[in-house]
Amino acid sequence: MNRLCLFLVLFGTFSLYAAPPNVVVFLADDSGWGDYSINGNTNLQTPNIDSLSKAGASFDRFFVCALCAPTRAEFLTGRYHSRGGVLGVSTGQERLNTDVKTVADHFLAAGYATGAFGKWHNGSQWPYHPNARGFQEYVGYTSGHWGEYFDPPLEHNGQMFRAKGFIVDVLVGKAMEFIETNRAKPFFCYIPLTTPHSPFSVPDEHWNKFKDAPVTMRGADGEAEDINVTRTVLAMMDNIDMNVGRVLKKLDELKIAENTIVVYFSDNGPNSVRWNGGMKGKKGVTDEGGLRSVLFFRWPGKIRAGMTVPHIAGAIDLLPTLTELAGVPVQNAKPLDGKSFSSLLRGAKWEAVARNLMNYNGGRLSVRTQTHRLDAAGGLFDMIADPSQTKDIAAEQPEIATKLAAKGTAWHQEVFGKPYATAPAPAGKGKAKGKGGANFADNRPYPVGYAEFPITMLPARDGVPHGGVQRSSGAPNCSYFVNWKTKDDFMTWDIDVHTAGAYEVSIEYVCPEADAGSIVELSLGAAKTTGKVTPGWYPPLITGQDRASRKGESFMRDFHTLSLGTIKLAAQRGLLTLRAVEIPGQSVAEVLRVTLTLKSK
Repeated sequence: MNRLCLFLVLFGTFSLYAAPPNVVVFLADDSGWGDYSINGNTNLQTPNIDSLSKAGASFDRFFVCALCAPTRAEFLTGRYHSRGGVLGVSTGQERLNTDVKTVADHFLAAGYATGAFGKWHNGSQWPYHPNARGFQEYVGYTSGHWGEYFDPPLEHNGQMFRAKGFIVDVLVGKAMEFIETNRAKPFFCYIPLTTPHSPFSVPDEHWNKFKDAPVTMRGADGEAEDINVTRTVLAMMDNIDMNVGRVLKKLDELKIAENTIVVYFSDNGPNSVRWNGGMKGKKGVTDEGGLRSVLFFRWPGKIRAGMTVPHIAGAIDLLPTLTELAGVPVQNAKPLDGKSFSSLLRGAKWEAVARNLMNYNGGRLSVRTQTHRLDAAGGLFDMIADPSQTKDIAAEQPEIATKLAAKGTAWHQEVFGKPYATAPAPAGKGKAKGKGGANFADNRPYPVGYAEFPITMLPARDGVPHGGVQRSSGAPNCSYFVNWKTKDDFMTWDIDVHTAGAYEVSIEYVCPEADAGSIVELSLGAAKTTGKVTPGWYPPLITGQDRASRKGESFMRDFHTLSLGTIKLAAQRGLLTLRAVEIPGQSVAEVLRVTLTLKSK
């Protein structure tokens, strides 16, 4: 046997018996780059999260999107979020088109057990639902905001239940159960955390550490900083760090830490004015502070401890990097925008190439290179000499500004079919105004009626109020319909019935006892069903959970389920309409959602 044959035999034997690595991905919600002690924030300590960097690799210039749903889409697909139909964060604009496979699809096809535990935010109904996007197990909520962090209502594979405990603790506990159940085979465990996104709620054991503590490191725009919000965020980060530690300890206990890749990053910049390393901007803004995130990779013995990656990278790079590290084939028909950093992380020779990362949000486009950022208004900043973006050098270096502007408008033309119109510069210290480039309405209907996933929940978020009906808050993601008082008031959902058949109908409602008894009708074309709003059910608002004022979420109630019987629906698109035909009292009801369950074809 010659040496080549011997090598092939030995390599084949190693490949046959080498266990593929497990993968655990943590995604924080609204945590800024500056929310970690490893980055110099002395207001708190995050030893468990920091340990991922110390025992693995840290990406020094890693960029995500300005808002939640877009970053999730880029992580899941390795493609810019705008290519996948993610145009916003609510009222259907958060949905990720189904014509592209996700990172979970790839790992599932390779024989991995797959699970997601937390905030999904890329579509609620099948086939947008996480169970349709490669995740065999899902516990969490599919919306972008959630109004209850203690004893929260959550979903498990399409079925609602009420959990006990603090939401992050609960979801991480479910993730740990998944890890333990699948410890003997490779698993892909995605933990999209729900904090420090508002509402600003956190258990006493974390709050008590910070409620009276001085905040010595302050945001650059200090007068706009709400110290109570900052203290709550510090406590929420303390809770996240504890939960990361729980998972790392579980991996050690199960003796699988050595063969588990652990990744940690966040979805956008900080959701309030607080210390963030002096960078410009926060969540919602396409400047450095709104886009830069930590990114830590740990894989003991495979990724060198204490490694720093200086090259710019983005959320689009995570799918190709993880699949290549794990040896999982990618079978996309659509090309990826991201590139793999696998060989660099494994210590192989890696040649850096010039890159232009596109950061798009709500019509505002920013272009980042290794050394410069062209902002949405056409300002150019040297990010090496001026990381806080204090001096626009476009007039001094017009060739760079022109080149990056051309790159940006070409990308915009390719993705949206129209050139980019430079957004106006922001006035003073406020957020930039104007829409800049493309701004699209989402006209995709909400799909209903798949045999493989018969329950379709249609929350108020996805509906449209008419007449005097209003949302309970300005943030549709965490709202319900209120002020339903007359026969001229109604609400609609633009649905597309996939399977003709009989559907059980229920609504989640509250109604004062004195107003109980209204007859309501749900219809789609000529099909209709009616029911009586009874019993009266009007529990108090769930308050007393927050440490700082809410930023848009409704205070919630314990909603009651009302059956409206069965409706026979044809396979069609149309407006599902809920209205009242008799109103004996002063109001009809407040409505959280309508649920349609396919029973027979």
